[in-house]
Amino acid sequence: MIKKINDFLAGWLMTLVGGIFLLASFILPRNGQPWGENLAWVSVIICGIPLLYLAIWRIIYNKGVSKISSALLISMATIAAICIGDLFAAGEVAFIMEIGALLEDMTTNRAKQGLKKLISLAPDTGRIVKNNVEAIIPVSQIKKQDVLRILPGETIPVDGAILAGETSIDQSAMTGESLPVDKAVGDVVFSGTINRFGSIDIEATKVGEDSSLQRLIRIVEDAEKNQAPTQRIADKWASWLVPVALLIAIIAYIVTKDIIRAVTVLVVFCPCALVLATPTAIMAAIGQATKHGVIIKSGEALENMGKVDTIAFDKTGTLTYGRLQVSDIIPLSELSEKELLTLTASAESRSEHPIGKAITEKADSAGIRLSQVEAFKMIPGKGISAYIDGLEYYFGNEKYINEIGIKTDSNTATILEQLRNEGKASILVAHDKKIIGIIALADTIRPEAAKIIKRLREMNTNAVLLTGDNLRAAEYLASKVGITEIRADLLPEEKVKNITLLKGNGKICMIGDGVNDAPALKTADVGVAMGVMGSDIAIDAADVALMDDNTSKLPYLKWLSNTTIKTIKMAITLSMCINFVAVTLSVLGVLNPTTGALVHNAGSCLVVLLAALLYDRKYE
Repeated sequence: MIKKINDFLAGWLMTLVGGIFLLASFILPRNGQPWGENLAWVSVIICGIPLLYLAIWRIIYNKGVSKISSALLISMATIAAICIGDLFAAGEVAFIMEIGALLEDMTTNRAKQGLKKLISLAPDTGRIVKNNVEAIIPVSQIKKQDVLRILPGETIPVDGAILAGETSIDQSAMTGESLPVDKAVGDVVFSGTINRFGSIDIEATKVGEDSSLQRLIRIVEDAEKNQAPTQRIADKWASWLVPVALLIAIIAYIVTKDIIRAVTVLVVFCPCALVLATPTAIMAAIGQATKHGVIIKSGEALENMGKVDTIAFDKTGTLTYGRLQVSDIIPLSELSEKELLTLTASAESRSEHPIGKAITEKADSAGIRLSQVEAFKMIPGKGISAYIDGLEYYFGNEKYINEIGIKTDSNTATILEQLRNEGKASILVAHDKKIIGIIALADTIRPEAAKIIKRLREMNTNAVLLTGDNLRAAEYLASKVGITEIRADLLPEEKVKNITLLKGNGKICMIGDGVNDAPALKTADVGVAMGVMGSDIAIDAADVALMDDNTSKLPYLKWLSNTTIKTIKMAITLSMCINFVAVTLSVLGVLNPTTGALVHNAGSCLVVLLAALLYDRKYE
């Protein structure tokens, strides 16, 4: 009950009510209404009780010097001002403190929906096969060595090994790979990934909490729990502010025998400007970032970004666009590039595979008219065959072409090896027992990627590539954008381990876009997600979202963080200087509690003004 009352009083509505009554208590007595001074009691009660509750709670439950907090100093000053009858001074310090606390709360609230969306990836049921009879059962009842049948389009419920069938698996949720991965008998499949084409039977190898998706969920939960709450700067300094304020107040009373001077010292020493310095600057910075399409979820993230010395990049959807495009058309016969593309696109127009769609889109953009296709046949995980203009053609990977009796010559093998080294997927086109061409596809590198890495290096920030893609694809991209440190073939938990290792050498920022990046985003000191293309889970797991998917905003984000920290330090320095002068004047008797509260209020206004100027600072 006490906590409910305290929470109600500490909310925005009641705090603003207290502010209105405080203002009235200042204006009315100066306009011939002396009774108006008593209105300050409303502000004292509304804003003072939550502070007193917090101060007492910390004394009881906190350990060591953390028992001494800024709330304790404010409570002491408020009580002292009441004792000498200066209600306005008592209400003013309590009101400003409450405003600062509410502003800071606004900057630190985060959305917590990402974990729920991650859990929703897990299917509720699976299709078990016993004695050639299929039955749908809850996932919780699936046991190791059970045989499950996964149809095209279904999500795999548990980890397993393929017993029968061939297919292509979209495992971007686990590895972030842009291409579906071809799978055959003996290959491993992961829970939460999607079977795109052929029907497969798998033997369950990891079920329940041991499955890949459940481990991913658990990693995100653990990372969420390990996020340290933002500690208010005033509370960090309270361990020495409180005893110093008391000591000066006591000395002032002993020397002058004037209790008014002692109370004034406590009033002007209150760290209200300190309380306001961080949240107001952070709110201004977050507002400016929003204008630039950068959503920052907490002040802690903004502050940490300024200390970051290493940024870990995911590959797909971050340094690349995350979508396949035809990169090379290589005729190996008398066909022209246009004729080879026409043949391939005509056949692939019947396919639902992402590679087929990319090839068809290339033909559409080139204005190519497709040929009539007959006897189309798809072999999941391998390729397709079709009759075009009465002739039979084969389109697929090297394994498929070899299986139908067409051997790869040395020239073709050299080309394929070069394409693999560049991280490209290749489709071989065959006719009449020979390979007549190759079409290669790649995930297109963002044109600004190399400039971003260079600019970050100029800002003394290192770049590391962490990706679930294969090493060859990672090395090719890294060579193009200027990254020298590469870690490839990583599952989500391996990304987390690498982030943890990097954190041992300094502050680390992770930027990614996929579900598989969520644990790493949570584990890093600062997580940055691609907002438009990125998954909702990655966005919710991150501290920062780039809403226009423009990774060139990373240098801007680092500049903004550095500028914000400088603004906060400047505000604190100026407010402490004002406090020093005010304390001196209080001891000399120049200020009383009311005028001291006004001077103290001026310091708080200066802090807010500096924060407002930050909102319009220009980034060059």
